[in-house]
Amino acid sequence: MTTTEEERPRTVLVVVAHPDDAEFGCGGAIAAWAREGWEVTLVICTDGASGGPDDATDVGPEARQRISQVRKAEQQAAAAVLGIKEVVFLDFPDGLLLPTLELRREIVRQIRRTRAYRVVCQSPERVWTPNYSLGRFHPDHLAAGEATIAAVYPAAQNGWDFPELLAEGLAPSRVRELYVMGAPHLNHAVDVSETFETKLAALRCHVSQLGEDQSELAERLRTWSRERGEAFGLPLAETFHRAEN
Repeated sequence: MTTTEEERPRTVLVVVAHPDDAEFGCGGAIAAWAREGWEVTLVICTDGASGGPDDATDVGPEARQRISQVRKAEQQAAAAVLGIKEVVFLDFPDGLLLPTLELRREIVRQIRRTRAYRVVCQSPERVWTPNYSLGRFHPDHLAAGEATIAAVYPAAQNGWDFPELLAEGLAPSRVRELYVMGAPHLNHAVDVSETFETKLAALRCHVSQLGEDQSELAERLRTWSRERGEAFGLPLAETFHRAEN
């Protein structure tokens, strides 16, 4: 018996490179969807172990493991604030992420496991105008975006791709909506007026990266959300390129 669209669970899979990426890019949208009854799973592609101070000299395995553990705990706390059901850490090395077939397979595994109706990812392309930010387009972000889009189509819905997943009992699953954060062409906005403070509360969990006092960051994010909302007639918004499959 075939599952109809009405019977299919409202499931969202958010795939990002690092802890805190989702909160910055779509934290308000995640909180809004969770309130509407969507079941959200967050996939972090890297282990977050390169998130220490830029001028650090102790960058050995033990130091990296400590950082990874702290960042994972912060991500779990932030996920609870947003209403995320589950966080999955793929544990690829932070700072060295590439859009490999291995990464694609792991994302396909999560799409099929959760039967994701909606997938959210980072842009695989840089945006050069109006103001380019190097931090916004970390190479890991680009790699995570490229691998996710390749996983969404055609691999997740094609049983001929990664047949070993069929042997695990993970049947092909078609993603119906793709939301790309930071894309060159933005055609969709999510109203985050009622969840913006929740987004900020989630970001406050990431003390190791953002510090205790995030008041200046909060105002900057509020300004950006206001500017993004103006184009769509919304007071505060997070914007995406949305595509249907």
